[in-house]
Amino acid sequence: MGRTSASFNRPKSRLKPQPTVLVICEDTKSGKRYLEDASLHFRVTVLVEITHCGKTDPLSIVKEAISRQGKFDHVFCVIDRDTHATFDEALRFAKTSQKLEIIVSYPCFEFWLLLHFGYNRKPYAAAGKHSAADLLIRDLCNHPAFENYDKGKDLSIFKLLLGKQFEDARRIAPNVLTEAIASEEMNPSTKLHELIDFLEKLSSPQQA
Repeated sequence: MGRTSASFNRPKSRLKPQPTVLVICEDTKSGKRYLEDASLHFRVTVLVEITHCGKTDPLSIVKEAISRQGKFDHVFCVIDRDTHATFDEALRFAKTSQKLEIIVSYPCFEFWLLLHFGYNRKPYAAAGKHSAADLLIRDLCNHPAFENYDKGKDLSIFKLLLGKQFEDARRIAPNVLTEAIASEEMNPSTKLHELIDFLEKLSSPQQA
């Protein structure tokens, strides 16, 4: 019995099309390198562009992300609260895009690193010539292997913290964020764990 043309049709794929992802970082060194290393660690095979757009204020970063969002399925902006004057306006403007998600750390990215050493809800405020971020980084430098940490250096800190410390941070960060939202005091807190979880999810094909 001959085969009909229909019998030659390939079965439809049960996997979702692989998404494209844009991640725009505020800094050019520590945070950007950390996320690049995380993407490599999780063996993400989809198109993930992790970049710095040449701008450092939140509003300009959000505008850049929205201007480029047409080529991507998911867009993230990784920014620090710190003392940015355009922070609140950036959050409002981000709401005009359904693709864009803001990954904020209060006061800065280094709070995510600090959580690798345990729970912390001590607020950070500027004092004298030192910003809140400066004081948090000073606390981070009290921990082994971070004595000479410099935000401006291209350091491979992801591998340094990988293991139990990394899993501790992933466990602690959501609880800290929940407490921050409930208390209406976001300082300190971070959403970095949400982006880390997203990158890990990208390493496995998704069922349709």
